[in-house]
Amino acid sequence: MIHGLRIYDCAPGRLPALLDRFENITPKILDRFGIKQAGFWTTVVGESNHQLIYLLEWESMAEREQKWNAFQADPEWQEKRAATEKDAPIVANVSSQLLTPTAFSSVK
Repeated sequence: MIHGLRIYDCAPGRLPALLDRFENITPKILDRFGIKQAGFWTTVVGESNHQLIYLLEWESMAEREQKWNAFQADPEWQEKRAATEKDAPIVANVSSQLLTPTAFSSVK
């Protein structure tokens, strides 16, 4: 199992718009491509409370590449993402890491 850790740093004042997009648009499209999410978080205490942090689950790097590329190229996703940013950009920066569990991890 591979986990994709993604951290979205929002543009000032745009976290509510990003949360709305992830609550109402993104999961349906991810589901359509068979992309499994492990969770979504915002920061209560820490460096920034203008972030959305989430984990995606992949069986392999090949699965990730195939499904993620198809998701990114999807016309519905591109259209809806653009519509949510018609007033102003939502995300200022994206950080992405692919993680593999250690032998002693409770998450496999």
